[in-house]
Amino acid sequence: MCKIKINAFIPLKVYFCASRNSKLLSKINITNISGLQFFQLLRFGTLLLISIVFTKTTVGTEAIGNYEYFLFVAALACSFWINGIIQSFLPLFRNNKSFENKNEKSPEFFNVFVLISLLSVGVVLVLAAFHLLYSDLPYFSLLLLYILVSSPAFLVEYVYLLKNKVTWIIGYGIITFAVQFVIVAGPAFLGWGMRYSIMGLVVISAIRYIWLLTLLKKYARFSLSFAFLKEHISLATPLVVSSLMGASAQYVDGFLVLNKYDTATFAVFRYGAKEFPLVVLMANAMSTALIPEFSSIEKIKESLKILRDKTKRLAHFLFPITIVFIVFSQWLYPRVFNPDFADSAIIFNIYLLLIISRLVFPHTLLIGLKKTKVVMYASLAELLVNIVLSVLFIRYWGIEGVAIATVIAFGVQKIIWVIYNKMVLNIAPREYIPIPLWGIYSLLTLLAFIIVY
Repeated sequence: MCKIKINAFIPLKVYFCASRNSKLLSKINITNISGLQFFQLLRFGTLLLISIVFTKTTVGTEAIGNYEYFLFVAALACSFWINGIIQSFLPLFRNNKSFENKNEKSPEFFNVFVLISLLSVGVVLVLAAFHLLYSDLPYFSLLLLYILVSSPAFLVEYVYLLKNKVTWIIGYGIITFAVQFVIVAGPAFLGWGMRYSIMGLVVISAIRYIWLLTLLKKYARFSLSFAFLKEHISLATPLVVSSLMGASAQYVDGFLVLNKYDTATFAVFRYGAKEFPLVVLMANAMSTALIPEFSSIEKIKESLKILRDKTKRLAHFLFPITIVFIVFSQWLYPRVFNPDFADSAIIFNIYLLLIISRLVFPHTLLIGLKKTKVVMYASLAELLVNIVLSVLFIRYWGIEGVAIATVIAFGVQKIIWVIYNKMVLNIAPREYIPIPLWGIYSLLTLLAFIIVY
């Protein structure tokens, strides 16, 4: 039987029977990629379930809007640089100029932890200064604490990924997201108010932070290297800028809606503008997990074939499900949430079209090959297209026009990357994109959207 040991350093630290579970997972073909995909689905699924619970309680649309506003500001302040730091760290792990490690403990883990922690402190200081000028942010003190503990905690699943601990990725996700659901949704269900739910967010983030410290103690060598930090920052900077601009869709969209409409309309927009979790999370998880495969130029052909085959499998799974949701979302939304969010279904359907661009992965090999500047330039183009089209379309189609602009802008970004791979790296799209299959599914998805819309 699997035994659970309690460590005084972290009460929730759970020791699975790793060897036994690894054999079981290998029999059912669970890899690091599928493990990370499962983890990301748990993350989004938990947030979705919490949102559903909120709509079934008496907290009210305005309180839900404040909760979404809280998450929106936290993501706006942190997600772009966290993504950039982590994505640039993956090809640097075991393949950098500063360390040549063959030991179990890796100094790279400690250095990336230090970097993220310092940036978290910097964000908190900037927000504190900003708050002196603009004091309308809800639950501000909790927001600062949330950023401090939640930002470094994003490293946990990637430590497990790089150490090939797929069992732990899954176990960690099940435990922490189950706790998150209880302590965030529970207060609203009991009628305690939104403040207690947001306090629950801070508590689960603190638990994940302690979990990370335990992992660092086990897997990291506490050796600070300014040379490695310099190398990491140099590679990460274009990706940080790219993540900021590439994620601009939700930020630009959110600010435009907030500027033109009230918080209730903002909540309606946010509940629709979430993308389909299976698509965005499974696609991003697969892309991230495959980045280390492209860190060696000698294995490029093999890695491209793996990427194409994985894309094909993902397309067979995700496109049909997306089409089904396009057809039934307008029926589902008022029933899953409540009639106040019926209009969210229209926004959701538009965002479902992002699958066409999501299932093309030219950026995976670019990041793995450390061609991060072109990633940044394409994201700049996406930002410009998104801003221009959003400002224009919101005048004619309201919040629907903002969503349409996001879909177009994201497609422009992927096209630039595909062209660069072909023209500069001499890597044809067919080497990593199953073009006939992808094209057929894309046309069917567009046809379903046109009929329903």
